[in-house]
Amino acid sequence: MKLRILGCSGGIGSDSDTTSMLIDSDILIDAGTGVGNLSLEELIQIDHIFVTHSHLDHIVFIPFLVDTVGFIRKKPITIYATQSTIDILRKHLFNWHIWPDFTKIPDTENPYMRFEAISEGMVSDLQGRKITPLPANHVVPAVGYQIDSGRASLVFTGDTTTNDVLWTVVNTIENLKYLIIEVAFCEKKKDIAIRSKHLCPSLLYAELEKLKLKTEIYITHLKQGEDELTMREIKAYAGKFNPRRLLRNQVFEF
Repeated sequence: MKLRILGCSGGIGSDSDTTSMLIDSDILIDAGTGVGNLSLEELIQIDHIFVTHSHLDHIVFIPFLVDTVGFIRKKPITIYATQSTIDILRKHLFNWHIWPDFTKIPDTENPYMRFEAISEGMVSDLQGRKITPLPANHVVPAVGYQIDSGRASLVFTGDTTTNDVLWTVVNTIENLKYLIIEVAFCEKKKDIAIRSKHLCPSLLYAELEKLKLKTEIYITHLKQGEDELTMREIKAYAGKFNPRRLLRNQVFEF
């Protein structure tokens, strides 16, 4: 299994894109602005999108993707999300006011897009690639994901803050190889991190102390302009865990 980072930033810019990861050629984990860097041929191949939560930086390219390739494809793109997130997407995005409802275009029997409800602990097995929602603690309903190739697992926390339940689950993953965890704010904005249910360097350290397994740790969702400062603070607080910055176009094979 190959996972490529299309976007991993807390914002946009000439060298930054928001959260999206491509598994092999047909599965997306979130669909932030990084999806826009794919070619039309690559976009056509995407059959599945697993959504962590409904915030715009994680779902903004779903409407454009479906609109671009829906009429070319022979089957709908499946959007996997919790029922709470599906309800939000239906009400606030695919509602004919912000964007057309592609579950009804061209008609309900042959839609460009379909939703599939998932829940924590429910395994989606896509040709041996197992994707399992994990608990997250955010301001809207949210999950992370375990991505298991059979040989090894990668855990992506999604957007989250302090979350004891997550580590209880993660510590049972015997083949864990990679952990991608968010840090959205520098230390001086800890109060904002707490209110918005994100992590900052000191909160990250407290969370990693709960991790009982050895794994490679990568930091995502850094804010531009504060990214280098935040990484220095992460090294100061949590350097013993050797966390590294996640990079756009970085590839994990496992």
